[in-house]
Amino acid sequence: MKIVILDGYAANPGDLSWHAFHALGSCEIYDRTPAAEVVARAKEADIVLTNKTALSAETIRQLPRLKYVGVLATGYNVVDVPATRERGITVTNIPGYGTRAVAQHAMALILELSNQVGLHAKGVREGGWSKSPDWCYWEKPLTELDGLNLGIIGFGRIGQSLAELGLAFGMKILAPSHRQNVSRADVAFVPLDELFRESDVLSLHCPLTPDTQALINVKTLALMKLSVFLVNTARGGLIDEEALCTALQNGKIAGAALDVLSAEPPPADHPLLTAPNCIITPHQSWATGAARARLLRIAAENVQAFLAGKPLNVV
Repeated sequence: MKIVILDGYAANPGDLSWHAFHALGSCEIYDRTPAAEVVARAKEADIVLTNKTALSAETIRQLPRLKYVGVLATGYNVVDVPATRERGITVTNIPGYGTRAVAQHAMALILELSNQVGLHAKGVREGGWSKSPDWCYWEKPLTELDGLNLGIIGFGRIGQSLAELGLAFGMKILAPSHRQNVSRADVAFVPLDELFRESDVLSLHCPLTPDTQALINVKTLALMKLSVFLVNTARGGLIDEEALCTALQNGKIAGAALDVLSAEPPPADHPLLTAPNCIITPHQSWATGAARARLLRIAAENVQAFLAGKPLNVV
């Protein structure tokens, strides 16, 4: 079997090993593959692994030997799944590998919004404390999380993991009451509009679907408290970014912290890059060393299971 990894750099920029894949067959690994080179690199492959490199129906038609596509992520929208099913090509993903990492990053963003550690550390480095007439100072209000409402939209693995962290800080957890199959005494399941109104911190962990596209928009932003912090570590398309930018500029919400945007990487003139009270990190919540090691281990196990005729994590 010939294995081709189209874009391995994000998952493994060199600090981890590809040994498990080399043990499964002839393996070619590319850090990145431009769209124009996908067919040339994968045309002899039986197995293709991809993270963000798209495999369209047209591309799949030009890969006659392809039997298996392994997505090096949980989301698999980069693969035209109907086209693979027409050919009987197995597609797998990697659910759950980054649960703790993403929840941790979401909590880090909440803490940054509430304590402004980065802002004040930068100010101290630039001489602000040395020049201060007082023994302490703060440039923005500092927020205590104890007793505040943490609204979580998307109460799956990651949402529940964040809830545990929020509870440890004394926060009260709110989650949408619709389509919930979870029952917990320490979580208040409320209608979505009530969640928007009552949350002091609102964190997004739901998938991007037609129903959730632009879930955060002019209407839902207007329901929120002026003091709310909005956090998104899920998908950029969950937010109407123009509406969010306007809300931040007009002080309609207190702040936002985003690890994802609708276009990644964003254009240099993206309005949220300079919006007030907006923290943006470069889609890195999933990327702890431990999470990436789990990702590669599960990806190799998926390939191994497919070769044994018992595929796992099929989408």
